[in-house]
Amino acid sequence: MATADVSRFGIGALFAHYAEREQPTIFHLSRAFDIAPDGGTRYTVPQLADLIGETAAWLHAAGARQGDRIAIVKDNHWDCTLLACAAARIGVLPAMISGHLAADALETLLKRLDPAVLVTKRNILERGRAAETDLASLARRTISLDGEAPGAASLAEAIGERADGEPPVPRRDPSEPMVVTHTSGTTGVPKLVVHSAGTILGTLGKIESVRWPIVATRKSDTVASGIAFVHGRSIPWTAGTLLLEPRKAVVVADGDPATAERVFTEHPPTTCETLPAFFTRWEGLAAKENSVFRDVRLYVSTFDAMHPPTVRRFLAASRRRFPAWLQGWGQSEAGPLAFRLLTRRALARTGERHPTTRIAGRPLPYFTQLEVRDPETMRKVRAGERGVVFARTKGRCLTYLGEEERWSEKADGDWWNTGDVGTRGRTGAITLLDREVDTIPGISCIELEDVLTDRVPAIEEVVILGSPNQKPLPVVATADGKLPDDVWAKAVADLPELADPVYITWDEMLRTGTGKVRRGEMRKRYMDDAETFGTGRWT
Repeated sequence: MATADVSRFGIGALFAHYAEREQPTIFHLSRAFDIAPDGGTRYTVPQLADLIGETAAWLHAAGARQGDRIAIVKDNHWDCTLLACAAARIGVLPAMISGHLAADALETLLKRLDPAVLVTKRNILERGRAAETDLASLARRTISLDGEAPGAASLAEAIGERADGEPPVPRRDPSEPMVVTHTSGTTGVPKLVVHSAGTILGTLGKIESVRWPIVATRKSDTVASGIAFVHGRSIPWTAGTLLLEPRKAVVVADGDPATAERVFTEHPPTTCETLPAFFTRWEGLAAKENSVFRDVRLYVSTFDAMHPPTVRRFLAASRRRFPAWLQGWGQSEAGPLAFRLLTRRALARTGERHPTTRIAGRPLPYFTQLEVRDPETMRKVRAGERGVVFARTKGRCLTYLGEEERWSEKADGDWWNTGDVGTRGRTGAITLLDREVDTIPGISCIELEDVLTDRVPAIEEVVILGSPNQKPLPVVATADGKLPDDVWAKAVADLPELADPVYITWDEMLRTGTGKVRRGEMRKRYMDDAETFGTGRWT
């Protein structure tokens, strides 16, 4: 399927099409799919196409019909995406929702969605009941993938109800809603992001499928992906992998270093993309002699910017002469907006006040335009001046499901308010400073966080929280929740004045399902729900 044709087929027919073409990639999973617990961990494309057809059949038997919506709420795995493909195959609008979310957030999202069918797992339903929320009651039919639960049928029961043969595949206009994903939810309940075939495949999938120098997937590659598969990123990754035909594709469903070591020992990757939080957890693997990352030519991070020490350690783990790190910046609503390649040489200097990783890069040629505007006047500012970053791309989502006014607040004609504060250099490169809601006048929180992790190896994560009439508060995560006073004093000696740090462990850092720090919740916990400098208007 040529990239220009992808949006016409949609995700419902994606795997069937490539199966007919005998696409040769072998997919290896870190664990079996929840929708096929006895199916093993090795799949060909025709086997995946058959699985999607079977899944579409039991979804139809469960009551999902053309024009309906379904909710996919489960543990992270690539079968979140396969379930979405199966739903789209029968003309149903699928919403992929992280099972990591709190019960009250899931309740809010399910009420907005009003699904005909909820596909989930027992632990998520149990967590809802513990919070006095009956999630199963929020759909006409609920299917529990790992056995029966109150108000829910089991997967085996759903499979047993399916009729012989597959339901027909309806035609879909590329401009119609095709899939719903959601934002990370760092500032509260995530927003349900609606994409069409034209936006998420015709534009974002096309970006993924271009044979860019250095960064494009090669047929000789073993590509590893450990992303959040409920995120919109999973669909362009899937479409691009099918089109570009790497030798192997390795799917890692969790961030446990033991899982990564086991899978990558058997299938050493040549490209590796995962969540920033997973990269951080895998640093110990990168430090080992004869590391499982020894053959990686390209690392990819797209969900959040990485701290320089982490990038440096992974580049050092590769035995390739010139390994690279592709740092992408984008949003669920608009896809990738800018990329930057980082090398060992670019990261050679340590402890700098203006870390390299804060420069997000230039807009994607032919796909994206970026400009920086004054948040008060909304007029474009000069190069080097601070403002809110706006993007123009054909990959922009259609709306926020159930929050259309909120979407309209961020749309300005063809332009999209990202809610990120930054500057634009004379060459067009964007330097990110902070989310608008998290800003502190005169400083960049994320810049200081990079500096501190670079200067103090014992720091696993640090978050700078700001509020009027208070000094910026560093919340510092270390292995044991401690750090010598003299080490901290030396690290901050030339930085803006900060409050005394709060020390915690990695597990105490509040995160979203994509590993991003929930700064709003951290502010509630450690600053007594203090107000922010930012308005939060474009979150």
